[in-house]
Amino acid sequence: MNDQIAIPCVVMRGGTSRGPFFLASDLPADPRARDAVLLSVMGGGHDLGIDGIGGGNAVINKVAIIRPASVPGADVDYLFAQVRVREGIVDTSPNCGNMLAAVGPFAIEAGLVAGAADRTQVRIHNVNTGKLIDATVSTPGGKVTYEGEARIDGVPGTAAPIELSFPNAAGARTGRLLPTGRPVDRIEGIDVSCIDAAMPVMLVRAVDLGWTGREAPLEFADSGFRARLESLRVQAGRRMGFPNSAAMVIPKPVLIAPATEATLNTRYFMPHDCHSALAVTGAVAIATACVTPGTIAAEMVGPLAPPVPITLAHPSGELVVRLEPGPVARVQRTARRIFQGHVFARRAHVPYSILAA
Repeated sequence: MNDQIAIPCVVMRGGTSRGPFFLASDLPADPRARDAVLLSVMGGGHDLGIDGIGGGNAVINKVAIIRPASVPGADVDYLFAQVRVREGIVDTSPNCGNMLAAVGPFAIEAGLVAGAADRTQVRIHNVNTGKLIDATVSTPGGKVTYEGEARIDGVPGTAAPIELSFPNAAGARTGRLLPTGRPVDRIEGIDVSCIDAAMPVMLVRAVDLGWTGREAPLEFADSGFRARLESLRVQAGRRMGFPNSAAMVIPKPVLIAPATEATLNTRYFMPHDCHSALAVTGAVAIATACVTPGTIAAEMVGPLAPPVPITLAHPSGELVVRLEPGPVARVQRTARRIFQGHVFARRAHVPYSILAA
């Protein structure tokens, strides 16, 4: 067709995130070549990803790579990649629960999982963390439907519900719910709680950094605040076992504050820009902190224990995490297939031909 590399691609919205979905067989097996392809198609090296399909916000610079399951008991493997277009970095250290919402529909429509008569459960092996997550997808007549009455804050309109179930989410990356061994650590005179449940996070009281926890995302553009939050995050990351956390997107920093009509007010960073809504995996971590004695979240909300709904207020509304004994965390999301076709990578960006990979 032309002198570029054409790669089959489906663009999907998953929850409050959006990005390209690829079959692993359509990308280079070598991680270095794979990441070069992803940077090329997303527009790495520019704040807005102007030479690709990425954008100026982290929630639309996400990639999902799907393949048949490599572990017993799972239906598919899901590798998540956060592409930092500004810095030209592909980070596969975290999971993404919003993009996860679209994995089930994608896998069914790709023929990796057979659709059941009414609803189809897809067991997903998240390669980033090694954890298994169940997604329940609406499939009347065995076919994926995207239309429905479910509504999630941060996305206009309604769609078919997708339930995500996270069993035993603790220790997703570090192997421990409390990676530092303590519910509270003090860093630079600030109390923080380091939690690893679906996503490693660092919780900070918003008031301790001069905020209310109800601000709009753009209000956090102050360079001095961002530098201080990043310093806290990097030091927390080292204590959690991530010595190179400055080059990673984990742990995610979260400001929390008391709420009157929710369990907590939250402002979630990715890790430098404030999320316009809330990451699903981050929400699971925050909710888990609420029922973990001694954390700053538990002290803020008072005694709670599963089964219990945890309602987290964010800039676009609320997200509810249902904690159940087991332990299991359940979240309702929606997804939509937006585009399918081919996306193009520039051969000059790839260290060797994708055709030889």
